[in-house]
Amino acid sequence: MKKLSILMLAICSTAVFGQNVSDYKYVSIPDKFTSFKGDSYGLEAALAKALKSKKYTILSTSKEQWPWEAKDNSCNVLNADVQAIKSFFTNKLKIEFKDCNNKVLFESKGSSDIKEFQEGLADALKQALISVGPSNPVQIAAQESTPSVVSAADNYSNGKVEVQKIQIDDNQFILAKSGSALPFAIFKTTSKKDVFIVKLSDNTTTVTIGYFENGNIVIDIPKADGRYTKEVFTRK
Repeated sequence: MKKLSILMLAICSTAVFGQNVSDYKYVSIPDKFTSFKGDSYGLEAALAKALKSKKYTILSTSKEQWPWEAKDNSCNVLNADVQAIKSFFTNKLKIEFKDCNNKVLFESKGSSDIKEFQEGLADALKQALISVGPSNPVQIAAQESTPSVVSAADNYSNGKVEVQKIQIDDNQFILAKSGSALPFAIFKTTSKKDVFIVKLSDNTTTVTIGYFENGNIVIDIPKADGRYTKEVFTRK
């Protein structure tokens, strides 16, 4: 009966907004949960351990250390936060997961009758995580990380594929196939003007070079023999 009551409490204290946490592989956890003014009682490590047991990959807030899949599309990463809730007789907290647009995707509250802070908060965190399922990731479209106002898309074609050029921010844009939410290629700026590092959607390990030439977008496509072919996308 006690376990059933705890489960019901967790369900009633949980709010889910659209997409599931389990759709994600990567979760970023800060070095310190800021709502705890002093000691956060090891909750960062406790959350990381709990999520790892559910098959999530834990990332630090330093994007330089992120794997390419996460760097390439920050919308593949959830940002976790644990917040303290004031209570006189119990240890209470709330866990939030936010997407790349800083929107709350999931939140859940947990509480514990254990009076000691270290043990009580750890127990409350455990209760808050009951309704978080194991990681079963899906591909999250890169466009979800765009600001609320996105530059108008320009249409290009190489004669075989029609794509739209969508500016994500000052440092990157994507080519997306018409009618598809998934990017055909992702372009990131380099130190040289109009030259980009390019990642193709059909190749998760190899990156190549792209550039602007006479108003066209050019991608050097790597071949199996080590040579490159020039793929030209002409503006329509």
